[in-house]
Amino acid sequence: MTSKETPQKEKKEDHEQRNKKERFLVLHNDDYHTFDYVIGALMDICEHDLVQAEQCTLLIHYKGKCDVKKGSFSYLRPMKNALVQKELKATIV
Repeated sequence: MTSKETPQKEKKEDHEQRNKKERFLVLHNDDYHTFDYVIGALMDICEHDLVQAEQCTLLIHYKGKCDVKKGSFSYLRPMKNALVQKELKATIV
């Protein structure tokens, strides 16, 4: 193996590792939506049960944000987009 092949192989492996890295879908607090609205969104979009959605909503309210789902970027992106379409602030970290 030549020295030119090694960096390319390492770059490809690093890229694959970043894509496989587990990320978090974070929902942020706002002053506009009701608890019931956020709970419903979490149940519909993130498939939370009622208790989990209520707990996340309380954390969002008191802490300012809560990671509501964990997974790969490609798994989380449709959920983030759906939350944003409901005018909720969501990010993937």
